Amino acid sequence: MIMKTILYPEPSEWAALSLRPQKEAAHLDTIVRNVFDDVRRKGDEALLHYTMKFDGVKLKSLIPDRSLIESCSASVSPALREAIRLSAGNIELFHSSQQDDVKVVETSPGVFCRTESRPVEKVGLYVPGGTAPLFSTVLMLAIPARLAGCREIILCTPPRADGSIDPAILYAARITGVTSIFNIGGIQAIAAMSYGTETVPPVYKIFGPGNQYVTAAKQEAVRAGVAIDLPAGPSEVLVIADSTSNPDFVAADLLSQAEHGEDSQVMLVSTDVAVVEKVLGAIERQLAGLPRQTIAAASLEKSRALILASHNECISFSNIYAPEHLIIATDNAGDLAAGVMNAGSVFLGHYSCESAGDYASGTNHTLPTGGFARCYSGVSLQSFMKRITIQEVLPAGLKNIGPAVITMAAEEGLGAHAEAVRTRLNFLRYV
Repeated sequence: MIMKTILYPEPSEWAALSLRPQKEAAHLDTIVRNVFDDVRRKGDEALLHYTMKFDGVKLKSLIPDRSLIESCSASVSPALREAIRLSAGNIELFHSSQQDDVKVVETSPGVFCRTESRPVEKVGLYVPGGTAPLFSTVLMLAIPARLAGCREIILCTPPRADGSIDPAILYAARITGVTSIFNIGGIQAIAAMSYGTETVPPVYKIFGPGNQYVTAAKQEAVRAGVAIDLPAGPSEVLVIADSTSNPDFVAADLLSQAEHGEDSQVMLVSTDVAVVEKVLGAIERQLAGLPRQTIAAASLEKSRALILASHNECISFSNIYAPEHLIIATDNAGDLAAGVMNAGSVFLGHYSCESAGDYASGTNHTLPTGGFARCYSGVSLQSFMKRITIQEVLPAGLKNIGPAVITMAAEEGLGAHAEAVRTRLNFLRYV
């Protein structure tokens, strides 16, 4: 069976149907904390040890050879270089539009407030490697980091079997302004960016997707005092299909996420039993020709197809599931999108395939997974910036709000707060 099909589940069952496949949290946490502790105490020595243990690679250095970085263009085909540059241009255009305008608000006469943005000075980018080196993630993270004005942009990515880094990742890093590259992956990479080692500098915020180990490591980084972008674990997609959908399109979209990893999950939600049957048939046909067939098949075993009574129910279930990617493959997709409350990124209509967002539409593909779209946004320009509030209180303004401040501070028992205002008001009486 490709995907388990569930007919007309009751709303009371939806929460259970929204659960993702999980490894035991206690087991994950134990591994992550042990690695973090070793990296904190032993630095580079621990990074080399865990790269050998987890990746099976014996590294001579944590830094890729400079000559390989400088010559990476020659190892990337002209067609791929052109595709990367097209994608980079669209990503830069879209993220540039997210710049905030500074607005000054006079909250009371003589009291002026505004918000200004400042870059996070030191950021760490994690780019998955392994079975699928995601050079596209370099574009998604490094471009907004550069636009934001981040001073240090370091990148960690798992090494290949020979200890090298995929040339396309190096090329993407070169053209986007990455300042340092390290061939380290997994938990140990997140730990290195959290604490710093002899070779890897510590950062203030860590970005990037990964498997459940990387996601757990990012949560540990928060406990170590480092900010993260969002919980971004195994990939997922929910597709809403109806009688107007093209089953081959829908099957391809589901498989495009299933092939990410065995722990990925895809969901098909429809009002039409016949369409679901056609999609499942198309999945079987397309799956047979995929190079990552085994991985996709394992993901599909953890995935589901649901038949619901109406489009509104489909949207309601999607809001409970809170998918990383939501594809509304219907003719009235724009209307249905108005009801979407929880999703990382939404794709409207029959031709807005999720792959476009992964690579070249311009939106960011680093998105919340595991239901975190209920409370997190995807990565944007603002993710690489901090918002600072600035206020200026003129003498007339202090006269307007000062008595209220004194009253409130006194009620809370904070006499020094009240005195800071009272002293100034007393001074103004004699000026």
